[in-house]
Amino acid sequence: MWSCSPWVLLPPAYSVCTAVGLWVVYFVAVRDEQVVPLSSQHIRINGSGYPPFISVAGNFPPASCIFSEVMNLAAFVGLIIAVLRYLQLKHTTVKPWLNFGSLVCFAIGCFGMTLVGNVQVFANQNIHEAGTLMTFGLGTLFCWVQSYITLRVNLRNEGRKAGISRFLLTGAVTVCMIVRPVLMSEKLHMQAARCQWALVMFFLIFIGTFAVEFRHNRFEMVCTDNSATHSEVHSDELHQL
Repeated sequence: MWSCSPWVLLPPAYSVCTAVGLWVVYFVAVRDEQVVPLSSQHIRINGSGYPPFISVAGNFPPASCIFSEVMNLAAFVGLIIAVLRYLQLKHTTVKPWLNFGSLVCFAIGCFGMTLVGNVQVFANQNIHEAGTLMTFGLGTLFCWVQSYITLRVNLRNEGRKAGISRFLLTGAVTVCMIVRPVLMSEKLHMQAARCQWALVMFFLIFIGTFAVEFRHNRFEMVCTDNSATHSEVHSDELHQL
């Protein structure tokens, strides 16, 4: 008998589908010789191909079309997960401003995802880089806050194991955030591209860990008819008169 909430499937499905979508973009770009493979030791092969950064792989059609779709869906579903996480923690001991601030950070990060997906890096680098900063910068902050909240709230006495795992993943994301620009400054583009891919995979794994808590909760949407409610109240008042 399935005893877990069906919402347990949402975080891992999000992580897996987003990762698969990004790797599809990469393989399409490699097939069309728009970027070189991650296993290559050189930036260019036979005079063609760019370093395999995710944004560069998603810069040229047809890979760019897939990239835009993946990023838009990732932003939309990611925001849903962040809202559900906010609702899950709303009535716990966590400080309301911390919970709400975490939601706002991730919401802005999701908007950054849409900029990254829809404004290609070679079309407008400034807007694209702004979206990247929102996505990774605020996304990393979200990870740190959620790791702290996990230990603090300790839902179902699982906070210690889940919290330690999330702190390790967040540490890995942060290291990649720091190392990537250093590698770029040293002109080590292939290593920087690999670091970027690792960063994204660590981040997606982090989101997938929300399945640990989601399996205990059921989220429902309630719709009420205000006009019907007012009519009933008015009828009760007339009846009392």
